[in-house]
Order: sequence, then C-alpha cells, then structure tokens
Amino acid sequence: MPRFYFHIRDGDELEIDPQGTVFDTIEAAVIDARMAAREILAEKLLNDEVIDGQRFEITDEKGELVETLPFQIALRLQ
Repeated sequence: MPRFYFHIRDGDELEIDPQGTVFDTIEAAVIDARMAAREILAEKLLNDEVIDGQRFEITDEKGELVETLPFQIALRLQ
C-alpha cells in the first residue's frame, strides 16, 4: 500500500511530515486530510490564531506532489 505525506504549507513556511501514513488510495488520503484539517482549524479557532491560507501538500513516497488541500475546504460555512 502506498504511503502519503501531509506537509503543511503556511505562507512561506513548510512543516514536513517525516513519517507519512499508509492508505489504500489517494482518495482515502484526501478524506483523512480533510478530517485532519478540521481538527487543526478547530484548535486554531480555540486558540484565537489566524486562519489564512494554510494547506496540506500531500506527496507520495517519491516526494511528488499528488494533491493540494486548502484547510478552508474543510469548513462548512453554509
């Protein structure tokens, strides 16, 4: 099964996911990334932190970017 890495981009900063997680498909990885984004956003809201432009850059085992997931996509505002 493939391993995917959820790096967090925040402006010019990039927080590297050194371990990654194994998923059956990229679709399963994206679903998990959305849930993780919701958790991160909730924590930021509780801590009165700025939420502006953070995103996951999901890469495969080769280090190739396979998906970009803005955290804002995890919010349901309507």
